[in-house]
Amino acid sequence: MASKNRSQPATLDDIRVLDLAGEAGAYCGKLLADLGADVIKIEPPDGDPARRSGPFFHDDPDPNKSLYFFAHNTGKRSITLDIASESGRAALKRLVEKADVIVEAYPPGYLDGLGLGYRELGRSNPRLVYCSITGFGLSGPHAGYKDGDLIAVAMSGMMYLAGEPDDPPNRPYGNQAYYCGSIEACSGILTALLHRDHSGEGQMVEVSLQEALARNQETAMQYWDIRKELRKRIGAAHRLPGIGHYQCRDGYATLMVGVPGFGAPLPVLIQWMDEEGMAGDLMSEEWKQIFGQIDLRLIGRLYQGQADPEEIATWKPRLEHVDGIIGKFVATRTKMEMYENGQTRGLLVAPVSTPKDVVENPQLNFRNWFTEVEHPELGGTIRYPGPPYHFIDTPWRITRRPPLLGEHTREVFEEFRLAEALAAADPPEEKA
Repeated sequence: MASKNRSQPATLDDIRVLDLAGEAGAYCGKLLADLGADVIKIEPPDGDPARRSGPFFHDDPDPNKSLYFFAHNTGKRSITLDIASESGRAALKRLVEKADVIVEAYPPGYLDGLGLGYRELGRSNPRLVYCSITGFGLSGPHAGYKDGDLIAVAMSGMMYLAGEPDDPPNRPYGNQAYYCGSIEACSGILTALLHRDHSGEGQMVEVSLQEALARNQETAMQYWDIRKELRKRIGAAHRLPGIGHYQCRDGYATLMVGVPGFGAPLPVLIQWMDEEGMAGDLMSEEWKQIFGQIDLRLIGRLYQGQADPEEIATWKPRLEHVDGIIGKFVATRTKMEMYENGQTRGLLVAPVSTPKDVVENPQLNFRNWFTEVEHPELGGTIRYPGPPYHFIDTPWRITRRPPLLGEHTREVFEEFRLAEALAAADPPEEKA
C-alpha cells in the first residue's frame, strides 16, 4: 500500500501546487505532496532531466525507472507542457488561476521574460504563493551567475570545512544544496500560506541555495567575525581521545566522550575498558590527575589546532597514549556493541551506519518508518524512506507512486477544462 489511514484528513489536502522546480526543488514538492497537497509536476515534453539520472530499477536506464527520480517525486501528478510556446504559456496561466502555490527554479528573469513571473501571475491570482529557488537569490551581483549543487556547497563555505586537513576541500555526499534549499522553500511556503489564511494575500517566497547552505557552517562565520580565526577541516583521523571515528570489528563507531556537558566523562569509558581488562595504565592516580586537568577550553584549543607550542608539547604524547589504548579496545567490539553498551553507561557513542544498516535498523523498523509503495508498472513494490515528522491527527503519507512522464496530462487538462491546451500539448502516450 502507498498509504495508511486514508480516511484521516491530510494537513494540506486543500492546497494545489504547481511544481516547476525540477531537480533543485523536487524535494520541496515531495514534502508538500506527502502532507496532502495536490502537487502537479510540470515537465518539459522530454521530461525532467532527473528522470535520466541513475541508479535505475533493475539497472534498466529508462526515464520511468529512475530511482533517483522516484525518491523525490512521490505523491505528485505529472503533466508535460512546453512553457516556451505560446500555447504552453497560456495553459500555465490557466492552471495558475486555480493554484495556491507555484514552485520554480529557473534563472532570475527567465519566467519574467515569458510573462510567467510573480508580478504577472500574482495579478491574475492575488492569493498565489510564488516560490523561487535560485543559486544566489533574485538580486545582488551574483544573481545571474550559473549555479548547481557543487557551486552552492562551495560558495556557501560548507565545502571548505569538509574533508581531511591535508586534503583539498571535499564535496559532501549527495545534492545537499537541493535538499537544504527544498526544506527552506517548504518552510517559507507553509509560513506564507499561514499568512495568507489571515490576510487573504499571497506573496513571493525567495530561496537562495547559497544562503540555505551557509548556516551549515554552524559557528565558523562567528569565529571569523569575532576572532578573525578560520575554522579548519578536522576530518576523521585528527581527534582527541574519545572523540572521533574508531575502527570496530565490523566498521566504525563515532565517539564523543570527554567533552564536558555532553554525556558521561572519559573516566566512565576507561572504567568500562578496565572491566574488560583493557585499560592499560589509565586507572592509575597519575592519569586520574591528568584527566582532571581537561576542560572545555583546552579541548577546544587542541581540537581546532589553536593550542600554543607548549601545550602541544605537553598534551600530544599524553593524548596519543590514551587514544591508542581506546583504539585497541574499540577494535575488539562490533559497532552495535559499542553503541548499546556505551549508551547504558551514558556515553555518547554511535555506530557509523551504512545504507544496509539503515534499512535494517531496529529502531526505524519498530516504528514502521519505511513505506512500501506499489509500482504496478514495475510488477512489484519499492521501499521508500519515511516521514521527516509525525502527525497524530493529520498523518504524513505517500498517496501515490511517482508519476510516469506525462501520465496525468489528460486528466489534469480535462479537470481544468483546457481542451485546447490538451490538443496543443500532444502529451506522450499514457501508461497504466
